[in-house]
Amino acid sequence: MGLLVFMRNLLLALCLFLVLGFLYYSAWKLHLLRWEDSKYDRLGFLLNLDSKLPPELALKYANFSEGVCKPGYASALMTVIFPKFSKPAPMFLDDSFRKWARIRDFVPPFGIKGQDNLIKAILSATKDYRLTPALDSLSCRRCIIVGNGGVLANKSLGLKIDDYDVVVRLNSAPVKGFEKDVGGKTTLRITYPEGAIQKMEQYEKDSLFVLAGFKWQDFKWLKYIVYKEKVSWTHNIQREKEFLRKLVKARVITDLTSGI
Repeated sequence: MGLLVFMRNLLLALCLFLVLGFLYYSAWKLHLLRWEDSKYDRLGFLLNLDSKLPPELALKYANFSEGVCKPGYASALMTVIFPKFSKPAPMFLDDSFRKWARIRDFVPPFGIKGQDNLIKAILSATKDYRLTPALDSLSCRRCIIVGNGGVLANKSLGLKIDDYDVVVRLNSAPVKGFEKDVGGKTTLRITYPEGAIQKMEQYEKDSLFVLAGFKWQDFKWLKYIVYKEKVSWTHNIQREKEFLRKLVKARVITDLTSGI
């Protein structure tokens, strides 16, 4: 009798396991089919990026010759490959930042939670820093982002880069002495504390310094700079160097700088 009860319970458990397995497998297959049928990935980006505009937009920009600035083209193309794309907020924070409720719900780098007072203080001192009136008056602006890779070396693209209305450079990428390859114009220099040029005289005249804040200390660092206060580094540079030296000594990494 005991053996029969044991076998019955075993069969019931096996049946339950098979049913659960079937349900799980079915749900998984339905999930796959849903994404296979979709043109977009889980983040909402178009799976097959062909850079082609819909017919109505292609017709709108058909008469623009190569290299001519196309008003609204970048936003239109972005909307095609990422339909969730919207442009409700300004490119840079201004006094209206309190209206953008969503960015106030997340800590840096995804938002500005906890930084209201710091940002208010920074904006009050930098409210007059904007693009030049000449650039502001343009209905369409051709922009180029110049990276820091060595791929530009000996390419003689300087004049072509300087031909753009807005030239964006990143971190401490050098310009002086390399104008033939990287150009001499800088409209915006986007950086964060550890990647910033440390000497004021090395910044290009009339360029705008743009902070890309990744952590709350970055906003505090910018406030120090703006109000000419004693700068406190967001990282303990000396401790980081000591750590790197230990890694070099243990042969975990190789020092290519001839002495950290």
